[in-house]
Amino acid sequence: MSEIIPQRKKLSFTKKGIINLVLFCASIAGVTAIILHNAKVTMLETTGTLIVVALCYLILFLFLLQFRHEILNVSRKILFMLLIIFVFVLLTKYVTGKFGNDLIFIVPFAIIPVIIRTFYDSRLALFILLITVMLSGQVVVQPFEFILMSFISGMVAIFTLTNIYKRTRLFFTSASVIISLSGLYLGICLMHNGDLHKFLLSDLIMFCGNGVLVLLSYPLIIIFEQRFLLISETTLLELSDTNQPLLRKLAEEAPGSFQHSLQVANLAEEAARAIGAHLLLVRAGALYHDIGKIANPFYYIENLADGVSPHEGLSPGESAKVIINHVKNGVILAKNYKLPVQIIDFIRTHHGTTIAYYFYKKFLDENPGKTKMVKDFEYPGPKPFSKETAVVMMADAAEASSRSLGKYTEEGISELVERILYLQEQDGQFSDVPLTFKDISDIKAVFKKRLSNIYHPRIAYPERI
Repeated sequence: MSEIIPQRKKLSFTKKGIINLVLFCASIAGVTAIILHNAKVTMLETTGTLIVVALCYLILFLFLLQFRHEILNVSRKILFMLLIIFVFVLLTKYVTGKFGNDLIFIVPFAIIPVIIRTFYDSRLALFILLITVMLSGQVVVQPFEFILMSFISGMVAIFTLTNIYKRTRLFFTSASVIISLSGLYLGICLMHNGDLHKFLLSDLIMFCGNGVLVLLSYPLIIIFEQRFLLISETTLLELSDTNQPLLRKLAEEAPGSFQHSLQVANLAEEAARAIGAHLLLVRAGALYHDIGKIANPFYYIENLADGVSPHEGLSPGESAKVIINHVKNGVILAKNYKLPVQIIDFIRTHHGTTIAYYFYKKFLDENPGKTKMVKDFEYPGPKPFSKETAVVMMADAAEASSRSLGKYTEEGISELVERILYLQEQDGQFSDVPLTFKDISDIKAVFKKRLSNIYHPRIAYPERI
């Protein structure tokens, strides 16, 4: 199997690219203006400040281009990050201008990684923190101490906040930030002055205030989630509750599809854990991926009770249209229930641009040579574009195909998983997904193990006399 790594997309002057360029330029100009506000500087000093700020933003852009290219495809995500940087530089300038250097450590920079980590990952959170602290350091009197203490406290926040959806965890993070700031400041006082008396009670109160302000992260997360269409782990946990109205509707009207979705969620979650994908996002996406089957539940074999299929009265083309439409119906239903766009993406991509092959083969048997009609049997797409959507697509196909095995053996399950993933890869379904050889190998291993556990042999219990 070839390594499934997407080619780097070339930068182009598209409308989206121009919008992102304007956002970056506006943020650069804004931050430069904040740094130089009320400062008597020459034109050369202004130019130098602009160059420094622009280089910081260039590094941020290159980081996103290299590691989080999908963020550059959504302007509101760019705006979200640039707004955080701008606000904290502005807040730092305001505090230093109003109170001098005495209260500079009241600015809760640890909020930055908490918010970014909630919606993305620790690496991006750390990088945004670093860029913000370096830019904010341009407006303080003692930049080294400021950058060191703000950066370390932010790192502590990242390391301690492993589960944002556990609200008590944020209190632990707040306490950790207070301790780290106090410890660092004590060390700096001893290192520079060799005098414990430099560590004042007012400093400790300021650090406590910083830690308390970190608790503002939770309401801020809710605001950002609503305004920028982001999704937090707390929301994903709520969506994964099978008592949610839409999932209950699926369980009642299409019980077979609901059970299939549960199995897909379990498979996909384990595979996501193996390759380092977003577990909660994968599970939630898998649970909702087939909700479109609510519209015509008995056209899907898993929901048939009496074994009489309604497809018997339809042509292969008509049957394929009904089956393929569950994707469109799912998107409509998801929007009606106001599901986040991130969950809707799983509904749109879980079949990619594959073909409803059973009905296509039946059509060809009845109409030999009419291969040009293949478009009528093709799902609309798009293809998966993230590890999470790709994992759900794989799990969906593997779980559904496993039910057709006549005899469940380790060899049979292994061969099935290999064949399903090979066909999807050869069909180009993962061409837009950053998967590697190891990712594919780990996913296969998980699927084989889980499916073997599900269909393991059981002893026949004797009847009671």
